[in-house]
Amino acid sequence: MRKEIQKWKSLRSQLVFENQWCKVRRDEVQLPSGEIIDDFYVNLRPDIALVFPLTQNNEIVFVRQYRHGVGEILLELPAGAFDPETEIAAEAAAREMTEETGYISEELIPLATLYDNPVKDTNAIHVFFAKNARDGGGQKLDLTEQIEVVLVPVSRVMEKINRGEICVSGSVAAVFLGLNFLNQQKNIT
Repeated sequence: MRKEIQKWKSLRSQLVFENQWCKVRRDEVQLPSGEIIDDFYVNLRPDIALVFPLTQNNEIVFVRQYRHGVGEILLELPAGAFDPETEIAAEAAAREMTEETGYISEELIPLATLYDNPVKDTNAIHVFFAKNARDGGGQKLDLTEQIEVVLVPVSRVMEKINRGEICVSGSVAAVFLGLNFLNQQKNIT
């Protein structure tokens, strides 16, 4: 007999740290067993719009950039933060793709909504497929961004994942979702 999974009961929440880069909440929760945890910390993070942009030449548009948290220069798909209360996910995806790569697409197709770290983070990752992505005239980078645009042929993307050249979890998941979407489109036609 399976035991029913129950949610934790939130007793109290307090914002303990906030600046432009980080926001942390301290929760007091009661577990289904009745035990109380008075210091469960949660990162309040904005949602992410992540894009799998595919060109007419069957190339995926990636970005290479420095990521300070891990201290590495990484190859990943274009993505960025947004507030779902003030911006629609598809609009954020189009904006981020254009800002980071200079590429545009008239058709963004939602593929999935994912959670990267649901234990401690509040945000969702909204993954989109950008059909017929093309260069739209240049990047619009933020102060903290230095981004190289890298076109990867679809036929080589799994090789890059297997060699660890593409290792950011959201990008890896989006590649699998994007390739699956492409395979489904081939089976329809």
